[in-house]
Amino acid sequence: MYVLYHFPYSQHARRVHSLLEEARLVYRLEHVAMDQGDYLTANYLAVNPNHQVPSLVDEETGVKIHESNAILRYLCVKHALDNWYPSDLVQRARVEQWLDWNQCRLSPHVVGIVLNSVFMGEDGDKDAIARSHEAMKELSEILDAGLADRPYLAGDRATIADLSVASNIFQLCLADAMPKQANINDWYARISQFDGFQKSLPT
Repeated sequence: MYVLYHFPYSQHARRVHSLLEEARLVYRLEHVAMDQGDYLTANYLAVNPNHQVPSLVDEETGVKIHESNAILRYLCVKHALDNWYPSDLVQRARVEQWLDWNQCRLSPHVVGIVLNSVFMGEDGDKDAIARSHEAMKELSEILDAGLADRPYLAGDRATIADLSVASNIFQLCLADAMPKQANINDWYARISQFDGFQKSLPT
């Protein structure tokens, strides 16, 4: 049994939720009310001292792990989910590249736009919003080019890279900032059909 500490408006938590569903792993969600400060309680800090979601507890092994992409890798390796985390060297390299690109390049600007324009309201940093919208012009072109000759980021099948990046694209939709490029829109439409992705979305 896995316990996923989760908040539905966290794109990082949703990507893990998606994989748990797609792989049909046994889990339960433990809601962390980020909007009410639950992430700063002593109980939660004992699970994740970074006071963020998600966190995963593997009750079988006792492992506590945070950082969403690390959790995705852990689940894939433990359960030999080669379809989601391919062992083929070329495909694995693409998966790793897009996971890191998503976290290092895309994610900060998703936060810059969505946190400040949706969740912070009038207190949001308008300069941060503008900077991130400007950055998205380049980033969306990079993502679109990466999908120009393949249906998914690593090849012919969806992988954890797709779940990871798609969680950020959904987040941008909250701020009406979905990229407009055709390859991205076609790819996102395909990912949106996955049952696990649908079940991860906030209701």
